[in-house]
Amino acid sequence: MSDELELPPATLAEVPFVIDTIPALRAAIGRLGEGTGPFGVDAERASGFRYSNRAYLIQIHRRGGGTHLVDPIAFDDLTELAELLRTDEWILHAATQDLACLAEVGLVPTSLFDTELGSRLAGLPRVGLGTVVAELLGLHLAKEHSAADWSTRPLPQSWIVYAALDVEFLPDLRDALFARLVENGKAEIARQEFDNLLSWRPAPPRADPWRRLSQIQTLTTPRQLAVARELWTERDAIARELDMGAGRVVPDGSLIAASKLLPTSKGQLAGMSTFTGRLSRKQLDRWWAAIERGTSTEDLPPMRVRGATLSTPRNWKERHPEAYARFVASRAEIVAIAAELVIPVENVLTPDILRKLCWEPPTDASVAAIETVLTEAGARAWQVDATSERIAESFAHAAAHPDHYLAESPAGGDEAA
Repeated sequence: MSDELELPPATLAEVPFVIDTIPALRAAIGRLGEGTGPFGVDAERASGFRYSNRAYLIQIHRRGGGTHLVDPIAFDDLTELAELLRTDEWILHAATQDLACLAEVGLVPTSLFDTELGSRLAGLPRVGLGTVVAELLGLHLAKEHSAADWSTRPLPQSWIVYAALDVEFLPDLRDALFARLVENGKAEIARQEFDNLLSWRPAPPRADPWRRLSQIQTLTTPRQLAVARELWTERDAIARELDMGAGRVVPDGSLIAASKLLPTSKGQLAGMSTFTGRLSRKQLDRWWAAIERGTSTEDLPPMRVRGATLSTPRNWKERHPEAYARFVASRAEIVAIAAELVIPVENVLTPDILRKLCWEPPTDASVAAIETVLTEAGARAWQVDATSERIAESFAHAAAHPDHYLAESPAGGDEAA
């Protein structure tokens, strides 16, 4: 960090303003249309402050077209901007953080370059935007407002500068990264990964989202879980109604404390020093009604539910030793390939794909059969080429020498896999 602070600071060619009128938006579109090359794109949300993950600011930069900050809340229709942005590549850093909220307002890329993913593929040890800009461009990029409430209006001038800097240097960063990828023979790998991001979609909602309450594992009875479920559901409804971050309504710890105590009266709930939050007292009637539902329902949730995903491979050793042996053997190969390519293990092959393949391999476990399974599971062509033969060999060796692998732990640990 100290080395980054010694670098010259990144500065703006021109400090933009927040665009919230149609004439200003059309002027920005005109300037961007006069520019050349890809668009640097970013979005700022108000996570933790607001209920939704919608974009509250969209930043766009293009060489020769300037940097522009668009307030998407001010517009019902961004079609003209979307049409312009479809004419060239987008440059984003950690694209999956922003693609969903941009799509929500109609902004969808036709091609993209992810500088965070590109940094991983290039073998950079740290891939945060500020660190990568320091490494490749020799500039210090301050990141002090990343967790700000971007629904604030008007935006402070320091936030405006921060937001603009997040996209001002993306074209230069893209060029530097692309040169590094070409030098390392990874340009085609990166192209396939970026193309794959175009079809990325967020994971579907969890079946029981209330089970993600912090410290829920400290609840010891189904009745306590039922109360926690009802309190979480009521908090979610209040947060949605007020467009407020759920943790700002009442924090997780307060819901867990009330679920543990199982108060027998509204007064006892109100007297809890641990039941705090902005709306802990103002919405007391609703909290008490939720507790009454939880304490009277016959629909008691199970203490634990079996997930839709496979358990971690460390749990396979006793009951599923063949699968465990396959995993230990193939995991070692994936770790070795990652070291050879200087690419993080999780980028060589998605961990869930490897787990499922080890759990239920094709009948003959040939290279061709494994190639088919990997492709159908969503592995990119470069991943299939890099891993299929060595996975097939490791499966064969595990079948011939299972005791060797049952005595070992997975390379790199099975949690990451």
